[in-house]
Amino acid sequence: MQQNGVEPVCQVTGRDRNRIALQADLLGAHALGIHNILALTGDPVKAGDNGDAKAVFELESVRLLQLITKLNRGLDWNDQPLVDGATDLLAGAAVDPQIKSWSSLKSRFERKVDAGAEFFQSQMITDFDRLDQFMTQVANPWGKPVLAGIFLLKSAKNAAFINRYVPGVEIPQAIIDRLEQAADPLAEGIAIAAEQVQIAQQLCQGVHLMAVKREDLIPEILNQAGIPALASQHSRVETSPSVALTA
Repeated sequence: MQQNGVEPVCQVTGRDRNRIALQADLLGAHALGIHNILALTGDPVKAGDNGDAKAVFELESVRLLQLITKLNRGLDWNDQPLVDGATDLLAGAAVDPQIKSWSSLKSRFERKVDAGAEFFQSQMITDFDRLDQFMTQVANPWGKPVLAGIFLLKSAKNAAFINRYVPGVEIPQAIIDRLEQAADPLAEGIAIAAEQVQIAQQLCQGVHLMAVKREDLIPEILNQAGIPALASQHSRVETSPSVALTA
C-alpha cells in the first residue's frame, strides 16, 4: 500500500499475542515504515470460526496504547532502553459514539487519550446526530481526529442481520425500507454509503469505510461521495482528512 502512495492504518489486537509478541510486531511495523497503529482489545474468540482457540488478552486496548507510548519514548514494557532507539508510531484507538452510557463513553475516550491515543476510528455509525453530539462535546475539545465508521449495506436482509447480531448497532427503518424498495439494492447501498460519507465530512476528520467482501466497490462509493483520488499524497492521519479502508 505504501509503495502505491497509500498510508495504511495497521490494526493490532491484544487477543492473540502476549506483550513479547506485541512488542515484536510493533517494532517490526516501525522498521518497515508503517507508523499508524490502531490499538484494539480484539473481538472474543468465540465470535469467529475458531471458537475453541485459546485467547491471550494480556494487554487490552488501553495498556496496548501505553505500550506504544513507551516504545515511542525509547523504552520497552519493562522500561528497558531500546537498542535502536525510540519508535515513531502514531497510536489510534476505537470508539463507539452510540453506546448508551454517555459517561462511560466520555470516560473511556479520555482514558485512551491519556494512554497515548492520537486518533480514533469509530464503530459503524447509523445515528449521525449522536456522532455530532460526540464530536462537539467529547472529541473536539481534545483535538483528536475521528474517522467515522461507514458500512456498505448490500440489501435489506443484510441490514436486518446486522441489527439482529451486531451489538450496539441499530440501522434505521428508513434505510432498511430504501434497500427493500430499491430495484437494485446493492446500488442503493452504495448510494447510502456515499451519502453517509458526505455527512461524516461535515462532522469529523475522515471515514473508516467497511465494504466487507465487496472492497471492489469502495472506489464507486468514494466517487459518488465526491472524494478525489489520493494520487501520490503521503499525508499522515493527524494532518489531513482521510479515508481508511478495511476488510
